[in-house]
Amino acid sequence: MNSLRQLVRVIRSTIFVVGYILATAFIGISAGVFLFWLPYRVVSKYILLWNRFTVWWFCISCGVTIEVRGAENVSGQPVLILANHQSAWETYFLQLYFRPVTTVLKRELFRIPAFGWALRLMRPIAIDRSSPREALRQMMRQGQARLNDGMSVLIFPEGSRKLPGAKTKYARGGAGIAKAAGVDVIPVAHNAGSHWPARSFTKQPGTIVVSIGQPITTEDKSAAEITAAAQQWIEAELELI
Repeated sequence: MNSLRQLVRVIRSTIFVVGYILATAFIGISAGVFLFWLPYRVVSKYILLWNRFTVWWFCISCGVTIEVRGAENVSGQPVLILANHQSAWETYFLQLYFRPVTTVLKRELFRIPAFGWALRLMRPIAIDRSSPREALRQMMRQGQARLNDGMSVLIFPEGSRKLPGAKTKYARGGAGIAKAAGVDVIPVAHNAGSHWPARSFTKQPGTIVVSIGQPITTEDKSAAEITAAAQQWIEAELELI
């Protein structure tokens, strides 16, 4: 029975990956070739169709449902979002849920054909991790600019995807941006890595829980204190999910 169940999951995962690759190629090529000259407002709506499809197709093909907790904590005002990073799923979902939002990511992703073309048009903050000081200055400069433009900023302070249950020190750059811009920090916890594992082809059915915390004010707090508060809430919430 277990082997049959595993076979079904592999088949469903294959169906998902095929649809995902086709959608990525179509959106990336069409946007990169035909829409690059249009305003961000228009291009972003088109590219977010990719996010919608990916989230929907993952649920349909792999037997996953989504539960969002704490939706009342989203005001619609520009904020700095700090989320744990377990898989690719949260990058699609959180960009869609908190739109308009810009994501801090590694510049190497631009080199991926089709995927990178679409990603570039979403006005991310693409940093060169080989130069930490310059990356931090770029994050501060562009992060504040995006917030001033009315966009939220999404940062994964762990730096890279971690296995569920793994703990690491959170980077303070995101909190520094929020404090400099005078905006709140929203912590987000999720268990996407248990269903879309970062280092496994086979996807797992079940419920992805996304928990959104209450805003953390940056007034009268240091970047270290803001980061610690966000990390403490996220790790405590992950124990409950």
